[in-house]
Amino acid sequence: MRLGVLFSGGKDSCLALYKSLRFHEIVCLISLISENKESYMFHVPNIEITRQQAEAIELPLIQKKTKGEKEKELVDLEKAITEAKTAYGLDGIVSGAVRSIYQTTRIQRICRKLQLWCFNPLWLKDEIELLNEIVEEGFEVIISGVFAYPLGKEFLGSKLNRAMIQRLKKLKQEYGINPAGEGGELETTVTDAPFFKKRLEIIGYDVSYKDYVGTFNIKDLRLVEK
Repeated sequence: MRLGVLFSGGKDSCLALYKSLRFHEIVCLISLISENKESYMFHVPNIEITRQQAEAIELPLIQKKTKGEKEKELVDLEKAITEAKTAYGLDGIVSGAVRSIYQTTRIQRICRKLQLWCFNPLWLKDEIELLNEIVEEGFEVIISGVFAYPLGKEFLGSKLNRAMIQRLKKLKQEYGINPAGEGGELETTVTDAPFFKKRLEIIGYDVSYKDYVGTFNIKDLRLVEK
């Protein structure tokens, strides 16, 4: 089937894309840039670099802006998916949703309206197993946002590796934090993956952090040969 991927540039959308490539033809990526940092639907940290990620993956990208207002942002999502369906002859949409019923039901509703299949390859998978799979498959992932106690500034820009997974697993046990960030505790940015033709090298960034809320903001990057 010809599928488009709802693409944030984070670990979940990239892993969903990777899994979908095994069985389907991925023909485009779809990203929405929200002006609202507390969007209910969309990933925010470093969403602008989906343009460079798409270039690294060598897939066309439909990138649209939204004010990120609750429920109203769904109209912008529907418009972007409609444009992708028309331009690329889509049969369905891929989502990286793992446990968010709020997001999944709304994406499914749009897909039903547009007569598209909604494929959620990560749905209800164990979060630790997903993190381990990302590391085992050779993804390069950094933590680009933290939004919960006791996640400190030192997490920002840190790589997702086995040591980090163990640390997040311990925080789950001690504080109830979802290690994959399904409760909005953290966000990630992918700089390389098995299906990337080039990898992203970060050459400029800044960090903002206060009271257990912070972001690692990529200011400049370049694509390099693998």
